[in-house]
Amino acid sequence: MVVCGAGALAHRLAAELRGVYREQVVLVVPPARPAPAAGRARRTTTTALLGRITAAVTARTTGNGNGSGTNGGESADELAPRVMEAVELSDDVLAEAGLAQAAALALVHDEDETNIRAALAARRINPRLRLVIRLYNRKLGQYLEELLGQAAAVAGLDVGDASVTVLSDADTAAPALAATALTGTHKVVHADGLLLRAVEQPPPTAAGRGAPGIATLALLSATANDPAGAEGSADPSGDTGPRLLPDDATVAADTTRGALVLQTVAYETPSSGGGRFAGRGVPFGSLFSRRLRWSLAGLVGAVLAMAIASMATAGDNPLHATYLTLLDFFAINDPAKDEDAARKVLQLLSALVGLLLLPVIFAAVLEALGTFRSASSLRRPPRGLSGHVVLLGLGKVGTRVLARLRDLDIPVVCVEADPEARGVSLARRLRVPTVIGDVTEEGVLEAAKIHRAHALLALTSADTINLEAALIARSVRPRLRVVLRLYDDAFATAVYRTLRAAHPHALTRSRSVSTLAAPAFAGAMMGRQILGAIPVERAVLLLAAVDCAGQPSLVGRKVSETFRPGAWRVLALDTSERDAAAEHSRTSARSPGLTWQLDPDYVLRPQDRVVIAATRRGLAQLLAHRPETTSRQDSGQ
Repeated sequence: MVVCGAGALAHRLAAELRGVYREQVVLVVPPARPAPAAGRARRTTTTALLGRITAAVTARTTGNGNGSGTNGGESADELAPRVMEAVELSDDVLAEAGLAQAAALALVHDEDETNIRAALAARRINPRLRLVIRLYNRKLGQYLEELLGQAAAVAGLDVGDASVTVLSDADTAAPALAATALTGTHKVVHADGLLLRAVEQPPPTAAGRGAPGIATLALLSATANDPAGAEGSADPSGDTGPRLLPDDATVAADTTRGALVLQTVAYETPSSGGGRFAGRGVPFGSLFSRRLRWSLAGLVGAVLAMAIASMATAGDNPLHATYLTLLDFFAINDPAKDEDAARKVLQLLSALVGLLLLPVIFAAVLEALGTFRSASSLRRPPRGLSGHVVLLGLGKVGTRVLARLRDLDIPVVCVEADPEARGVSLARRLRVPTVIGDVTEEGVLEAAKIHRAHALLALTSADTINLEAALIARSVRPRLRVVLRLYDDAFATAVYRTLRAAHPHALTRSRSVSTLAAPAFAGAMMGRQILGAIPVERAVLLLAAVDCAGQPSLVGRKVSETFRPGAWRVLALDTSERDAAAEHSRTSARSPGLTWQLDPDYVLRPQDRVVIAATRRGLAQLLAHRPETTSRQDSGQ
């Protein structure tokens, strides 16, 4: 396996492949910035760091921390991937990394162009290589996937052997980050055209637990209901951590923990487009202010009232009475010299109301011009705003989280230091109030109405900035819900302890984008289509599409017999017939034969395909075609 990239995701992915899947990994990273004389020391430090990360991943995966298990006899240095440094991914660098003999390549650089260029070169060097590419641009990713797939087909290769998977760490992590900031306990996960709705149920009462739903995905950590609890992060493999994919007996016996239950599954429907002017930034629904709309409504009501009065006094039919009233209203009717007194009074009142129309029209024109002009500018937070989410950082991750929050109709105020950041244009288009400024400066969070906010999502790429923003926000609103994007686990633990001591009744959570995304990338490199990831506190459950052929743990077994507590569970079954040409095509969760209400006695056949929920360790075992060998539940990592 070859992993090319810089940053947290590349290191997490390499550690995931080495520690969980036991694969030989070559990690190609850009050279560090310091002087060349320190190159060897930097490489040693990087290797040691990767060893510690891999050891931590392995310890969490084995389910116990005493060194026993499949990985207990290996040191951190033995677990660490081989590290190469290269300024650019040239053909010589890829050849030196062993790409010609590699089974899979992951390209996880931050720049889409770098990953695309390396993908084209890699396909030329090894046409049978399995490619996993990190791209932020979704549409470009679809085109690239089709292009490389067609190239493999033209070369006469089996598409299944030369598969291309395009993923985005921002898309993978955004649902978890958005769900953590919400008041409710519902989680909505997008998985290849599906909307999976899961609910966090509280610990059972005397009447029992809530509705069982489709499946119980996890028992939450013992500290999940404690606002200042650390979600078992201090000891994720211990008894207080979350327990993924428990069996029914364990769920029934544990009366102290909440549960994450998969309740419903629905299919996503494409957007209708919203009309001719959709997406052009023309806010027709907010052209006029509320006061102006009431003024126009008052004028219309006055005209109708006078038309009715004319009908009552003159005995005219409704159409003729309205016509005369409008002529008087616009002062184009002849004076009612020879009419009765009632008609004269109505004509004078109509003329008076008509005089009021001119300033209203003038105000409407000014407001419309101002609205069109401000359509290209950022909105300021309105005065009476409250109960909203303050989103700090509009980079790749922040942009995806903003889109997800708006899809859920959650009020948001964004804070961004760079006016040219990626997500600023999205905030402008969605008319989301945005504050441009450094969050560490005085008055920036106050301008975002942090004192009346429901939650703070600090999603910049700098841990220290996120922490400083959380401390400033807590000083203004001590009970504010805070979600931090933190990479370093030790730093996250120290943050938990400090904030728990200072604000014992306020909820604080941290999420790592690389930790949430790495399992999906690793599963794709191992040849499984990862449909999505369901966050369980700081752990991740993977949704994967698996062909039953060649899987002794699935073929010939009843659905109920395939369940491995703490490892994997079959959630859906696709029994639709597939011809030989489509045998290796991309499995879709939207298949017409997909069944989520399973018969536990159904015996799986080689031609069947299933959607499973699996832990990282469980997916690795399924890929290795070996049965579950541990006796205890997976602890959540």
